[in-house]
Parts: sequence; C-alpha cells; structure tokens
Amino acid sequence: MAARRRVGSGPPRPAHRRPRARRTRGEPERCDPGQPIRQDRRSKGGSKGFDAGKKIKGRKRHILTDTDGRLLAIEVHGADIQDRDGAKGVLRRSRALFPFIEHAYVDGGYAGRLVRWAKTRTYIVLDVVKRSAEQMGFAVLRRRWVVERTFAWIIKNRRFVRDYEQLTAVAESLITIAAAATLIRRWS
Repeated sequence: MAARRRVGSGPPRPAHRRPRARRTRGEPERCDPGQPIRQDRRSKGGSKGFDAGKKIKGRKRHILTDTDGRLLAIEVHGADIQDRDGAKGVLRRSRALFPFIEHAYVDGGYAGRLVRWAKTRTYIVLDVVKRSAEQMGFAVLRRRWVVERTFAWIIKNRRFVRDYEQLTAVAESLITIAAAATLIRRWS
C-alpha cells in the first residue's frame, strides 16, 4: 500500500500547477464555453458606438426625405461617427438614385465642412436650419419637422423602438420596409 500524506504535511503546492491545455498558434483562445464563438471574434452587436456629445449609445440613423416625408435614402452606422461624416453616405446614395435633387434642408449638426463637401462632390446645396439663440426648449423649425415626422412614422413599428439588428445593412433594409408600409397605409 502506498503511504498517505496527511493534510498539511509537506511543502504546500501552488494552485496554478495544474497542467494546462495547450493550444496551437492559430487556434483562438476560448473565453466562456457557454458563449458562442464567432469567426471574426467581434461581439454579436455589430457596429455600435458612443457619442459623448449627444449621450447616445448604439447607432445613429441618417435619412433623406422629400418634402412630403417619403424616405429617399438611409444610412445607419455606429454612434461614434460624427453626424457630418455619416451624412456623406446618404448624400452619395441620393445622388446615385435621385440625380435631380439639388437642394436639401439639414439640421444644425450638419453645418460646416459638410456643406462645402456636398456642394462640390454631390452638387446638392445644403440649407442649414438652426434654432435662434434665445429659443428655449422645443419649437417647430422650418422644414426640419418633416424628417422628425418620418422618424415618428418609422418608430410606430414596434421593432424600431429598440435596436435589435446585428448588422447595419439589415437595419437599413427593415427601415426601408417600414417606410414602404407607411406609404401603403397612407395610400389606401
């Protein structure tokens, strides 16, 4: 029979002396066996971010509508991208789909370099709608309410109250479908 060691006899063994499972160089390190591992090692949330100025976590949606509020172009991206940079994609798409658009009204967040960029690259004149300095709280501003109303129509679909989509392309497609459903409801 082998001799038994008594508890506490002999030098203590460190707890980390267990044999470790070796992995090859190309094999990813597994974090939690209960969680799925994706091929690209990103989170399942897709592109999301945080805008410290607006205190928004998640995604931003930029839309271009006509004067009646019908959706023309959309861009969805992480909230960490500036509004001026995010609007460039919408303007490029609108130029490709609707070459006859020459004038657009935009929010004060789009002022600055974007106005010059849009005029030289997409040939769309951006008219920045700003609120007055003495205004406090909410007020209806010229032409800006059209886009806000379109966002309200889109949010009527319960799916868009929260951001459930993992990919921005899926979010853009579903918002386009929601805008089409709104048009069909209004038409019939």
